[in-house]
Amino acid sequence: MVLQFLIRILANNEHLVQRLSESYPMRKAAQVIVRAVFSGKNFIEERKLHEKLTPEQFRALMNEVAANFQNKIKQAHESIKGKMK
Repeated sequence: MVLQFLIRILANNEHLVQRLSESYPMRKAAQVIVRAVFSGKNFIEERKLHEKLTPEQFRALMNEVAANFQNKIKQAHESIKGKMK
């Protein structure tokens, strides 16, 4: 509850949000997300999966992609931790 309060205060601080948005890690994170979205969109369109899949199959595919993405993030995190030691 206290954490939510602090996050709300920080999120409403326009100057802080502006400085964070201009920081290298935030820009890089935004680039990674946009690249992932567009590459996923292109992957689906190239293979015409949007025409072949039922909503349930699409949901299962997205869950698989999300799990794979989370695994990649964990691997990157462990790699960074290993380099810092």
